Amino acid sequence: MKILIPAYEPDERMLCLIRQLKEQTGEQIVIVDDGSGNKYQPIFNEAEGLDCTVLHHHSNQGKGSALKTGINYLVAIGEPEGVVCADCDGQHSVADILKVARATREKANFIVLGSRQFAGKVPWRSRMGNTLTRAVFAFATGSGIYDTQTGLRGYPAWMFDWLLKVPGCRFEYELNILLEAQQQGYSIYEIPISTIYENNNKSSHFHPVFDSIRVYLPILKFSASSLAAAALDFIWLLVLQKAFNNLLLSIVGARVCSSLFNYICNRYLVFKAGSEQNRHSILRYYSLAAVILGGNYLLMYLLVNTVSIPLIPAKILTEAILFTGSYWVQKKYVFYYPRVKAMQ
Repeated sequence: MKILIPAYEPDERMLCLIRQLKEQTGEQIVIVDDGSGNKYQPIFNEAEGLDCTVLHHHSNQGKGSALKTGINYLVAIGEPEGVVCADCDGQHSVADILKVARATREKANFIVLGSRQFAGKVPWRSRMGNTLTRAVFAFATGSGIYDTQTGLRGYPAWMFDWLLKVPGCRFEYELNILLEAQQQGYSIYEIPISTIYENNNKSSHFHPVFDSIRVYLPILKFSASSLAAAALDFIWLLVLQKAFNNLLLSIVGARVCSSLFNYICNRYLVFKAGSEQNRHSILRYYSLAAVILGGNYLLMYLLVNTVSIPLIPAKILTEAILFTGSYWVQKKYVFYYPRVKAMQ
């Protein structure tokens, strides 16, 4: 089991962590210098003197790229067990790193997350950021993960090839792993770790605006296709209702157009189901579409003809009720294809 530390402009805390790890474990430590510059080379030189493997980026490429560089190295040397990824800024204790390493060995078919409990004195932006990301992640995927932004993670070696294919170069990469893991059918195992923020986390290189956009963009992508299809369905409903003045015909016609658009977007852009899943995903999708269509008509009929709500508010309320359930079923069933099996 190797320990991988991506590092950008590290300080003495990284060296302190390395020394403690060396005292308590015989595992090899791999450090990736993510373009820190000449000013920080003495720190990396000292890390090499402590028998660490140090890899270098000539310029800053982002945490995701640094992690991929480290994983590429582990693939090249044939690491058989796996890797524990930890941050260099003192947020992870040696005890917690070793705890995640043990869990990664024991849970060989899982991604292991060291989940911070956010107890005690925690910077407001960190507490709120994790709470918001956790809520949005749960809404978009239907799965609850307590700490979606933790940098302390364990991956078994058989996942390395997949990890290198997950998109993302900066902080969004770690969230992409969790999102892609849901689609691949990989299980996630969380263990509690301490929440450590030194000096109000001022040493963090996470930019609150630009990196937040990168982090949330993958989640927004999951919802965008369904929202666009809902908008198309809404427009076609108004057009057909005005042309034919027949609610059933308008709902069916609008749903046929929007569902084809939604299926194409979800298959190729959102869930990225391959061609070998084409026949099965179509059958699953349109089985769900038939159920949603029936529910759509019944709700619209009830709201328009029984409750006497105007067409537009009735349509908005109906879509709000059906949207979340439809999305989760698509993710969990329609486009669910674990492409890579866990090694036994």
